[in-house]
Amino acid sequence: DISASQVIIDTYMGQLPSNLDMIEIRSRLKESDYTPFVIVSLQESERMNLLLTAMRTSMTELELGITGALNVTEKMEALSASLQLNKVNPLWAEVAYPSLKTLSAWFADLLLRVEQDVEWTKTLKLLKSVWISGLFNSM
Repeated sequence: DISASQVIIDTYMGQLPSNLDMIEIRSRLKESDYTPFVIVSLQESERMNLLLTAMRTSMTELELGITGALNVTEKMEALSASLQLNKVNPLWAEVAYPSLKTLSAWFADLLLRVEQDVEWTKTLKLLKSVWISGLFNSM
């Protein structure tokens, strides 16, 4: 029953951060500011925006399917099943960082990663400490 997912969607949508404003972030940079660290932080932020958008879009579509505003598709049913089984949806995993965590642990981790991205894009310089394994591609 996909309607059982509504409570879970409400929980995650209520906590899901807004996308990072890449136009505003890039507008603060001069040509000389583009150091390797700044480039990595911009790449990470752009990839995080892709993930946040995919999550927001798919959960919104599922909500519309639950209310009857959209026909329920296989993707919606798969998302509902993933949410109810506490698993990361495969469509999210395609644009996310590698992880074997359950959905609830993965989402808590996502919030920490967004927090790091926000800190990076505020300062746009090398931080005193960087969570290397918190990158999309930590290699």
